[in-house]
Amino acid sequence: MFEQDYIMRLIKEMVRAILKLLFQIDTENPITELLESTEQKETLEELLRMIDEGEINEAENRLSDLVDGTDKESLKTALLFYSALNEKTDDFLLENNFSRDEIRLGIESVTEKFGVRSLAESFLDNF
Repeated sequence: MFEQDYIMRLIKEMVRAILKLLFQIDTENPITELLESTEQKETLEELLRMIDEGEINEAENRLSDLVDGTDKESLKTALLFYSALNEKTDDFLLENNFSRDEIRLGIESVTEKFGVRSLAESFLDNF
């Protein structure tokens, strides 16, 4: 339990730091309202609905298709997606065939597309 709480905090702080460094957004709880584009807000809301319905892998695949490495708003969307996913309980993730390690890998993949993987790795090296 302690280890999972530690991992959750690492992921949360990593998302918070990237949002602050790249977007000048300082927030304790990343939420959909941080997105500027109505289209991105709607996309994130749909992805979050899919998470709640247990379609985590499908939602992540859809997110991966949307993130191209050039639109910073899609990076913000991805970070908010993984932040929301990180808030789910270990039991919920397990029931839906997902893990905290997959959250970490997803964040690494997204940040790599934008050339900022080193930011994520500085937090996740202790994972």
